[in-house]
Amino acid sequence: MSLKFVFILLALSGAAGIALGYVLRWLIALGQRGSLELEIKQQMLDAKERAARIITEAESRVEIVEAERLGTVREREEKLQKTEDRLTKKEEFLDEREHSIADESENVRGREHEAARLKKESEALLHERRTELARIAQLSQDAAREELMRDIEQVHEDAFLARLQKLEAHGKARLEDAARNILIAAIHRLGNAVNADVMTLSVPIPSEEVKGKIIGKEGRNIKAFERATGVDVIVDDAPDRITLSSFDPLRRHIAKIALEGLIADGRIQPAKIEDAVERARAEIIETVKQKGEQAAYEAGVVGLDSKLVALLGRLHFRTSYGQNVLQHSVEMAHIAGMLATELGAKATIARAGALLHDIGKAVDHEVQGTHVEIGRRILEKFGLDRRVIQAMQSHHEEYPYETPEAVIVQVADAISGGRPGARRDTVERYLERLGELERLASSFPGVEKVYAVQAGREIRVFVNPGKVSDLAMHKMARDLAGRIQEELKYPGEIKVNIIRENRVVEFAR
Repeated sequence: MSLKFVFILLALSGAAGIALGYVLRWLIALGQRGSLELEIKQQMLDAKERAARIITEAESRVEIVEAERLGTVREREEKLQKTEDRLTKKEEFLDEREHSIADESENVRGREHEAARLKKESEALLHERRTELARIAQLSQDAAREELMRDIEQVHEDAFLARLQKLEAHGKARLEDAARNILIAAIHRLGNAVNADVMTLSVPIPSEEVKGKIIGKEGRNIKAFERATGVDVIVDDAPDRITLSSFDPLRRHIAKIALEGLIADGRIQPAKIEDAVERARAEIIETVKQKGEQAAYEAGVVGLDSKLVALLGRLHFRTSYGQNVLQHSVEMAHIAGMLATELGAKATIARAGALLHDIGKAVDHEVQGTHVEIGRRILEKFGLDRRVIQAMQSHHEEYPYETPEAVIVQVADAISGGRPGARRDTVERYLERLGELERLASSFPGVEKVYAVQAGREIRVFVNPGKVSDLAMHKMARDLAGRIQEELKYPGEIKVNIIRENRVVEFAR
């Protein structure tokens, strides 16, 4: 009994322990649950406080931003309002100005109508007066004018002549003084000597043995030289020199340099001849380039194409009437620049037109046409200024003078070619020009004697006083000068003197 009772107590004790443990566990869990809920509630409260602070800060920030935005908008609105006010004032001012202009235009139109009406009335009165005068005098207006002028000429011929001579002398003196100062300065500054115009060049040789080497066996060397250079070699004109002849100046100079090199070397044979000619050709090409650049620099003309400069340099080997064409062109450029500066024209255009006026002569033996036309095509090809082309194309009057610079280039050409010592002319051409000048002057009626003096720079014409009056003498001088300009070609200018002499003879008995 006691053991069974013990087992029962143990079972009851175990059940009670289990129940007690469960109750304790439930109590512990309940306590933990209460603390977790408190913690969650505390976190929720903290979160609400942070959210409230954030909302408050955002609202304050929004208020600040809104205030700033509203301030900017308000400032812009104020500026727009001011601009609108100014535009409104301007529109009002323009409206008032338009009304005043309309009123002034109306007044001007009214004055124009009134002036036109008065002009018509005056013309009608003038026509009526002339008609009445013509009816009374029984002469037309032109006939009356001619009759009046004829009577005045007959009565006041001496007074007219005296007045004409006075005006002519006074005006001529002023114009000649100004022109003389300009031209003397230009000619004095550029009065340099020139080379002779020849178609041949001479190369001195040290001995007849060298001449034999140049000729070669059966003329082999001289034939090879002529074939390589394109010039004619003349060995029989003089014992101490060899003559090179060619119409192309570049070929002549290439041949001269090559021949001088062969003579200095002493070994003359076809292979050496070809090498010497090639070296001379390269040397001439370099010389042409240098001469062209130097001429452009001296003339003050910049920006030219290198190929055009090379063409310009070829003029160094050309002469015209004994005057080196490149020196003549540079001289013309200086004269044209001075004249353009004095006359208020474009000096750069005048200098360029003068420097390039004979550029066609560099290739006129290769291209068909006059050197003026060839030069125009060359300058157009290189895209030069149209004003430069207009300035250069009229220096031989093949084209009309379109600009003041064209006239300046023509005058510079006449100064450079006509100044003393500039050019050499043949005696035949000189005498032919004098004869043409005297024949032209003799063709006028009333001419008794004609003399061309001062190397054709002046012509003196003696007229019959019974056939040519003093007034007709002035007209004859102008007509003769005009025909000389149109029909004759001459350098510089020609002075025309008309001389009328009256002789009265009486005998006292």
